[in-house]
Amino acid sequence: MSEIRKEEVKQEVFDLYDDYAHNRIDRRDFVQKLSAYAVGGITVASLMGFLMPNYQGAIQIKPDDPRLKSDYINYQSAKGGGNIKALLSMPVDTKKKLGGIVVVHENRGLNPHIADVARRAALAGFVSIAPDALTPLGGYPGNDDDGRALQSKRDRNEMLEDFKAAYDYLKNHKDCNGKVGVVGFCFGGWISNMMAVQIPTLAASVPFYGGQPATEDVPKIKAPLLLHFGELDKGVNAGWPAYEEALKQNKKEYTAYVYPNANHGFHNDTTPRYDKAAAELAWKRTVDFFNAKLA
Repeated sequence: MSEIRKEEVKQEVFDLYDDYAHNRIDRRDFVQKLSAYAVGGITVASLMGFLMPNYQGAIQIKPDDPRLKSDYINYQSAKGGGNIKALLSMPVDTKKKLGGIVVVHENRGLNPHIADVARRAALAGFVSIAPDALTPLGGYPGNDDDGRALQSKRDRNEMLEDFKAAYDYLKNHKDCNGKVGVVGFCFGGWISNMMAVQIPTLAASVPFYGGQPATEDVPKIKAPLLLHFGELDKGVNAGWPAYEEALKQNKKEYTAYVYPNANHGFHNDTTPRYDKAAAELAWKRTVDFFNAKLA
């Protein structure tokens, strides 16, 4: 059987995977519903293989890249999960204090893709920290399915405290200039929005397709926001009009982009939802935004 091409797959299949990835349906229902699209020589197994993340060969910045100092550290999250493991990365030749970026994973722990994104942020000239909210449960288990199952066992507000503690750790790090922003994806997008609500000194927030805070919390936001959305992401996008109206009414600084024909998860280059043009443009805008806000 020939390899499945993205253009051969109906949008409903991507929507179905989105439901599965966000625990709206379980694996059994996912497989059953996916069978309706296994036609013309395409099997359910091949569709599953096509949809799942593939980290082999997709990592842009290797863990041992000589341009970076990148090591795992532990920090304390007193109100969250306690002792949290995180990847701390920075340029190897830094001669001055740098702006800091908290990189927040999706709903499956610190997988190889998010670790890669954290190294990309460091290579762009920042100190980055990428916590693993699964640390209290043993850490990212090595695959995303088990990671999702583990993360569903933690309270999301407790995990929010873990990322707020990462902000404190980075803000006080000897190589950080004290200006710290956050970028997060999916679950991490919600965390990015909520850190903007709950941390008055946050210097910048970049939610990628993130759930929105309650409109009554919007007045608490002090940080400038850069928000990225995929046009086809019906679930997250449904909450954006009310959020934008509240940002406007409260005169908050924000810029939002909706990327045409892009799905939820379009920045993740290990899955077929990846949109190269949208991802590269969104990342350039993100780096430019952090350069402006964290200098």
